[in-house]
Amino acid sequence: MTTDPMFTTRPELKGTYGMVSSTHWLASSSGMAVLERGGNAFDAVVAAGFVLQVVEPHQNGAGGDLPVLFARAGDPRPTVLCGQGVAPAGASVEHFRSLGLDLVPGSGLLAAAVPGAVPAWLTLLRDHGTMELADVLAYAIGYARDGYPVTPALAQCIADIAPMFREHWSTSAEVYLAGGAAPEAGSVFRNPVLAATYQRLADAPGASREARIDAALAAWSEGFVAEAVDAFARTAWRDSSGADHAGVITGADMAAWRPSYEEPVGYEFAGHTVFKTGPWGQGPVLLQQLALLQGQELIPGTVEFVHRVVEGAKLAFADREAWYGDGSDVPLATLLSPRYNDARRALIGARASLDLRPGSPDGRTPRLPVRPEWAPVPRDASTGEPVAAGGGAARGDTVHVDVVDRWGTMVAAMPSGGWLHSSPVLPELGFCLGTRMQMMWLQDGLASTLTPGLRPRTTLSPTMVVRDGEPVLAFGSPGGDQQDQWQLLFLLNHLVGGMDLQAAIDAPTFHTSHFPESFYPRPAYPGRVVAEARLGDAVLDGLRGRGHEVVVSGDWSLGRMCVVGRDPERGLLRAAANPRGMQGYAVGR
Repeated sequence: MTTDPMFTTRPELKGTYGMVSSTHWLASSSGMAVLERGGNAFDAVVAAGFVLQVVEPHQNGAGGDLPVLFARAGDPRPTVLCGQGVAPAGASVEHFRSLGLDLVPGSGLLAAAVPGAVPAWLTLLRDHGTMELADVLAYAIGYARDGYPVTPALAQCIADIAPMFREHWSTSAEVYLAGGAAPEAGSVFRNPVLAATYQRLADAPGASREARIDAALAAWSEGFVAEAVDAFARTAWRDSSGADHAGVITGADMAAWRPSYEEPVGYEFAGHTVFKTGPWGQGPVLLQQLALLQGQELIPGTVEFVHRVVEGAKLAFADREAWYGDGSDVPLATLLSPRYNDARRALIGARASLDLRPGSPDGRTPRLPVRPEWAPVPRDASTGEPVAAGGGAARGDTVHVDVVDRWGTMVAAMPSGGWLHSSPVLPELGFCLGTRMQMMWLQDGLASTLTPGLRPRTTLSPTMVVRDGEPVLAFGSPGGDQQDQWQLLFLLNHLVGGMDLQAAIDAPTFHTSHFPESFYPRPAYPGRVVAEARLGDAVLDGLRGRGHEVVVSGDWSLGRMCVVGRDPERGLLRAAANPRGMQGYAVGR
């Protein structure tokens, strides 16, 4: 195991002008190009976000979702912009049960919530950016129209899902299997229909910059995009239930929804305040994990450290299952309180727990979901994201982008959903709808029961950290249920272990898959710890000795961390990115 905190695969970037870190080098470079043109962090993050929709279509898309945290220099608290769309008006438990379903399918049109990513990007640009939409969209339009290099991960994903495209999703085959075969890694891929969709948004007329963006928003939510979604969703397509179903989303659902600005949730730890979205997403579960670790001796890379972090995650995620949801009365103040966590911390023993143990905040009785015919489902344990429709090996994932500009504004954004294997491509638009409703249950009385007009309990979870009233870190990692485990390790490595940003990312990583997954078919693996082999045999054997089921992953296989930071006292900006997968990149000067 590499324990030297100075070890890094690449340098931690330092500069004074601006920094961008994302899960794809083309997005990072596009964001930096915007900064170089005089744009601010909001202009840059929107440009990068749209590029990610183009170059990582297996990880996110225009039909997906988006939470954002942002803060300007001197802001003691960031702001949340919620681009997580709600369940459509026709998405009732009764409707799904009438179709013979016990779970919301993980793919297809039935699971489509209102797509919120594009409206959120447009709202952020309108309210806080400085540049024209056409200028910001030019990078994504160029890559969609003129082409971009296919990464090995994208090529493999398309190859894995190709049988589904050929047999059931003809509109996807027309885009991604042009000539009858999946594109090869390194080839140039184009999506001219998506480029045309973006161009129509960019050409929306108006008397001012803001009016033009409002016109683009209207074109999306009430115009040609909403009309195409409404018409397409009326047709039945194969989904992961093994049957063909039409969607319930309508143009009226899209017209009725807009992104919202919200207050974050914060928690004090190691002289810093860590901020997340509210419990309509899983964000506060990172704060609960910190609360359980408060006051404990933490030495990263040791058996005791891994054991204590894993057992804390089991308790925190059990509370997520029992209490988190949109529109429900989540007892968050109690869940983060010292008294509650002192009692919960006492449940962590010397051996691994095999039980799912939610707490009883304020004396309430927890209620957990029950998966029909609950049983572990064989999957690649390194990710925990959804299986492709029809049993293919392809998985959905997520992307991330962080920006800090020379004025000290920081943005952390976690786009996801609308993967190319979530549902068939809309032929008039060139993208897919998302399947976020698979995170809602068809069981009455739960915090995350499927309910029209409410947001699915998303796993999307960007993070921002404030020190002495100044925002100093913006970061995140894709990975579904692992997002707030991998981010926790990064934060502990940095704040407690004293590692710089790059070293904190590069350090050996692990997570537990003990609790029910958020993605169809909702399996759980009690007692399982997935760990990079670099943790070392002594640590791995020590965990087995404490009763953990240890699944050893590749040396460099877990996490896709991105981070930007600022040092207000020195006037320095910093950035780092994950080397795993050889795709994420940080740029800056």
